[in-house]
Amino acid sequence: MVSLRIEAVTVDFPVYSAGARSLKKRLLHRGTGGRIVHGAANRMRVRALEDVSLAMKRGDRIGLVGSNGAGKTTLLRVLAGAYEPTQGRIERRGRTASLLNVSLGIDSEATGYENIMTRGLLLGLRPDQVRVRVDEIAAFTELGEYLAMPVHTYSAGMRLRLAFAVCTSFDPEILLMDEWLGIGDRAFVEKAKHRLEQFVERAGILVLASQNTSLLQRICSRGVLLDEGRVTCFGSIDEVLRMYRETA
Repeated sequence: MVSLRIEAVTVDFPVYSAGARSLKKRLLHRGTGGRIVHGAANRMRVRALEDVSLAMKRGDRIGLVGSNGAGKTTLLRVLAGAYEPTQGRIERRGRTASLLNVSLGIDSEATGYENIMTRGLLLGLRPDQVRVRVDEIAAFTELGEYLAMPVHTYSAGMRLRLAFAVCTSFDPEILLMDEWLGIGDRAFVEKAKHRLEQFVERAGILVLASQNTSLLQRICSRGVLLDEGRVTCFGSIDEVLRMYRETA
């Protein structure tokens, strides 16, 4: 049974810089949303999440809402396993696909075809599962003979096409996204948009962080409102967006 649960999760980032006071001023000036806290020996920390508890099940389409620095990306990275919580626990049941960094695992010295295999393995697929997808992935990228060349010869848009095509080539059980992706040049955007929408439909659980409220209303059924790393509302997406507008 696909599910995703976090209980009483807190995430602190220690500040080791000798200029901690000036860093504190910069953080406050930029309105990061992360709160400054002090631990043992008065060591400064930035508290990105505090006592967050959420439970998600198959079929949930969750939108993360909040101002910049409210903790949306940090929460996604905790859910993906990229950040270990300072306190609390995480329980994942189901294969997790993260589109937080589509270029993760791309080797500039390897060819496009070699990167398809490497990226697929990083996503948890077996070699035979990647091999049966190679032709479809190659066709979607529209990179042709470039796939036999080292990736360092690619433009940034070509790299993004390659990474995106591999990332969306299998059915996820838990899908985590930080903003709706813009994929390269204009001619490719509509094709990528259609593929991404199909990808989202196949996911067991979707968690999407975005500032685009119309997108969240279209894609998501429930929402989480974050403020300074705390959950202030978890309910229907309409309720969460209404509260966000009232408090923004």
